[in-house]
Amino acid sequence: MARPRSITDERLLTAAGTVIGMVGPGFTLAQVAAEAGVAVGTVAQRFGSKNGLLLALSRSNTRSVVGRMRECGELADPVEALRAAVVVVYEGLGDAETAANHLGQLGVDIGDPELRALLGEHFTAVEAELRRLVRVATRDLPGAPGVVRAARVLLGVANGAALDWSIRPKGRFTERVGQDVDAVLTAWKGVS
Repeated sequence: MARPRSITDERLLTAAGTVIGMVGPGFTLAQVAAEAGVAVGTVAQRFGSKNGLLLALSRSNTRSVVGRMRECGELADPVEALRAAVVVVYEGLGDAETAANHLGQLGVDIGDPELRALLGEHFTAVEAELRRLVRVATRDLPGAPGVVRAARVLLGVANGAALDWSIRPKGRFTERVGQDVDAVLTAWKGVS
């Protein structure tokens, strides 16, 4: 009879995200295990390898981000819901060093075909949620382009702000991306 798991995948994936934020793409399974308070074998048995861990982390991150975006979509004001959903995409970046380490891992992920495919799925899911929220807010954004382009522009604003802020941090990231998104939404509202 197999012993029940006392360490959840979520705990191990949270530890992996923390370690990546601290050390970047050169992280090891041993560092993840230490952060989670488990033996290296536990991490290796669960995910098979560092790549397996990254694949699981990518899938988990997509579910988490889209879930938080949907929660934002429940706000009463559809434009505020849309704004909050864009900001929440990268709310977990932390400080500039942590953000740079995560973006360093992103660079490595892009070089791996399997991880790059999962990144494509991630951004497709995020963009789909933005499309849904743009559709709801369309009436209040008369100057916005079509739904598909509007979602793509908002995602581009968030992606660009994340990269720029990790290199040239000033203030809190959520404030920075919020200001950039506000500039776009204000223009789309037709307010000067």
